[in-house]
Amino acid sequence: MSLTPKQIHLVQDSFAKVEPIADQAAVIFYQQLFAIDPSLQNMFKHDMKAQGKMLMSTLKLAVGSLNNLPKLIPVLEKLAVRHLDYGVKNEHYTLVGNALLRTLKIGLGDGFNDETREAWSATYRLMAKVMKTATV
Repeated sequence: MSLTPKQIHLVQDSFAKVEPIADQAAVIFYQQLFAIDPSLQNMFKHDMKAQGKMLMSTLKLAVGSLNNLPKLIPVLEKLAVRHLDYGVKNEHYTLVGNALLRTLKIGLGDGFNDETREAWSATYRLMAKVMKTATV
């Protein structure tokens, strides 16, 4: 379970381009997620603007920690356990991953090429695996 240095660079570099539009990216993410599965809206009972800020903050932390996975893994595990209280199930991770990739494509446009997409896919698969394992 690891990422190549090039994948880490691609993810971190592309996320740096998303950060200036973080609020917009969060809105796009939730639009994409709810388009994929409208029933997921029932899980979000709080202010969506605040939810979006938490999402982007968590992504920033995760992306910034990709060079130190031993530090990131316990953070992801705790996050996964907390998400159980919201009704998150293992199958939701795929939906979230798809929404994330769609969001990055919209936000980065041509900057989200095949290589960057694969780097993000590998990163998200790793994160989702850690999170799902933590809740078994």
